[in-house]
Amino acid sequence: MKVLCLGGAGKICGEAVRDLVEFSEFEKITIGDYNEKAGCALVEELNDSRVDFARVNVLEKEETIKTLQEYDIVMDGTTIKLNDRTTECIARAGCSGINLNGFGEEYKYDDIFRKHGKIHVPGFGMTPGTTDMMVKYAADRLDTVEIVRVSHGAFRPIAFSPSITETTTYEYDPDLPGRVVFEDGKFIQVPPFARERDIELPEPYGTHPQWIIPHSETKTAYEYLKDKGIKLIEVRGTWPPPNMELVKALYEWGFMRNDRIKVDDTEVGIMDAIGSYLQQALEGQSTDLYGYALHVEVVGTKAEKKYRHILTHTHPSSDGSVEGWEKLRAYTRCVGIPMSIGVQLIALGRAHGTGAIMPEFAFDPEDVFSELEKRQIFIHEVINEL
Repeated sequence: MKVLCLGGAGKICGEAVRDLVEFSEFEKITIGDYNEKAGCALVEELNDSRVDFARVNVLEKEETIKTLQEYDIVMDGTTIKLNDRTTECIARAGCSGINLNGFGEEYKYDDIFRKHGKIHVPGFGMTPGTTDMMVKYAADRLDTVEIVRVSHGAFRPIAFSPSITETTTYEYDPDLPGRVVFEDGKFIQVPPFARERDIELPEPYGTHPQWIIPHSETKTAYEYLKDKGIKLIEVRGTWPPPNMELVKALYEWGFMRNDRIKVDDTEVGIMDAIGSYLQQALEGQSTDLYGYALHVEVVGTKAEKKYRHILTHTHPSSDGSVEGWEKLRAYTRCVGIPMSIGVQLIALGRAHGTGAIMPEFAFDPEDVFSELEKRQIFIHEVINEL
C-alpha cells in the first residue's frame, strides 16, 4: 500500500513519517508538502528507499486531487484552517484518510468516503485521538456513564510553528462556537477560561489549573455515550504557565479578537502580528519543560456500584536521557505517533466502518494502547469505588 503524508515536512507530521518508516510495511511513503527544502531534507535524513517527496500545494485543489489518486491512504498533518479543503481532496481522490485536528468540517464529506468504500478518521493525535481511546476504554467497562472529563497539559513553546500559533489563536477566539460542554442534555457554549479546575498530571508536570477548550472529544464522546446516561462532558487543557499567563492577558485586553489595526500604511490583524513576532522571538521558541500529559476521568456504574476511572499517560523524559525524546521531540512525538498508528491500523484493516468516522467508532483502544507501548508511550489506569 502507498501513503501520502500531507504536511509531512512539519515538525509534528514529520514525527508521524518517522514512525511509519520504523514500524509500518507501506511500500511507498511520500512526503507531500509545499516546503520542498524541508521535505527533501527529511527524505535525506530518513534514507529509506520507500520514502520520497512530492510538492503539494493544497490551495491548488484539482492538482492535489490528481496527486492523491495515486495513493491508498492520506495522513493529513496540515493546519486547522486547511482541513476542510484537504478532506475534500482526500474524499474526491478516493483515498482513506486521517488527520490531527478533527474540528468538524470533515464530516460533511461522509457520503463521498462511503461512495468510495473508504474511511476517514478526523482528529487522531494525542488529544483528540488518544484521549478518545481512553474514554472508550473506561466507558466500555461500565454499564452507565455519568461524567467524562478530558484534560491535558501540552508542554511546548507557544509558537514553535505556524500551525501551533494558529491553534492558539483559534482555541481562544472569544466568539468560537465550538467551545462547548455537554451538560444535562444539551451543548452549552462557554467563553475562554471557563470552568477552571485543578488537574493533577503525571510527574514531572504536576498540578495546574485548566480551562474548557474547543476540542472534538466533547461531541464525539457524546455520540459514543448518549445511550449510557451521560450527563456531563468537559474537555480542558493547559500549556506551560507562562504561555497561559500571556494568552489570558491577550484575551482580557481584547487582542484575541484579532482586530484589524493600522501600522503606518499597513493593515494587519493584531494577533497575526503577535503570532509572527512570537515565531521569531526566543520566548516563542522555547520553554522550561517539554512533553505531553493526559488525564481522563470517567465516572459511572457497574453492577449498580459507582466507580471513577482515572487514566493518564507517560512517556520518556525530555531531558536527553532517552535518545529521540530530547526537548521538543517529547511533545511532537506524542502528537505525531498516534496519527501514524491510526494510518497503520487502517492499512491493516483494523479500522471499523466506511465514511467519516469518529475515533471512538473507528478503533479499538487495546489496539492503539499496545502500539503506543511499543513506542514507550504508556497508558495507566486507576479505578476507585465511590
